[in-house]
Amino acid sequence: MTNHTAEMPTWVPVTLRLAAIYNLIWGTFIVLFPKVPFGWLGIDAPNYPSITQCLGMVIGVYGIGYWIAASDAATHWPIILVGLLGKLFGPIGFIYTASRGELPWKMGLTILANDVAWWLPFTAILIHAARICEACRSTADGLTLEQALYSANLKDGQNLFDRSFQSALLLVCVRHSGCTFCRETLSDLANKRDEVDRAGLTPVIVSMGSNEQTALLLTQSGLSDLDYVSDPDRRLYRALELPFGTLGQVIGVIPLWRAMIEGTVFRYGFGRIVGSALQLSGTFVIRNGRVEQAVRHKTSSERTDFAKLSCEVA
Repeated sequence: MTNHTAEMPTWVPVTLRLAAIYNLIWGTFIVLFPKVPFGWLGIDAPNYPSITQCLGMVIGVYGIGYWIAASDAATHWPIILVGLLGKLFGPIGFIYTASRGELPWKMGLTILANDVAWWLPFTAILIHAARICEACRSTADGLTLEQALYSANLKDGQNLFDRSFQSALLLVCVRHSGCTFCRETLSDLANKRDEVDRAGLTPVIVSMGSNEQTALLLTQSGLSDLDYVSDPDRRLYRALELPFGTLGQVIGVIPLWRAMIEGTVFRYGFGRIVGSALQLSGTFVIRNGRVEQAVRHKTSSERTDFAKLSCEVA
């Protein structure tokens, strides 16, 4: 098994070991002194301290898992994912219970350190792990662009490689179909179809969804006449060197600004994730099996200027 520690930022194992130490100390403390935290908060301790001690045992066991994951976060990402889910569902359960008056709200103070404080670092670690795993998969696949184009079939059964010798292709590789920026991209393309057609380009949409899902998405975008390729394994994405994004590239300041402040999400909506939420998008002009123009987006919210690209090709 390959160890990916050298590919991870140095803060990742440090963070996981800190999480491990915190959980082990806090868990052990809860097991030994189950009533003390309630006294700190001025709350009556439960009549059955063994229940609290069981919770402390679980917290400590998580600490052991985090210490193991620190040795290679990319390999042991399921441990981190389970930990993050626990840190998400725990506060949800607390809010529900406290809203019903079954627990005092002041107990939520412990959630800030036990759960909320770890949301961002654990999410960032999982994204780093996904990027490393994707890079390993790309190396293992080893498909050249020609091979990827040849293996991608259009609705009529013809592959992209052969079609590119008949007409210059405008290959639009979109993000997952639930992404508001994916829908924006298709809307931009629909608005610039005249320029694209005049440039002699044949638009083809590449999606991570199934044929049925992609066809529905195009119909909703007013592009039902376009051809498309379903690429759930992302072979074309990798052959065209479209990487997974970082946390900042996918849901950072710029994407959030465009989605919320500029109102993209209100205009185009969002839906269920189909494919990888980390996959970045791009647009390519393919002629005679080769890339003539390439626009690789650096954030999830970046847009392709289809009119400008068409003018450069024409």
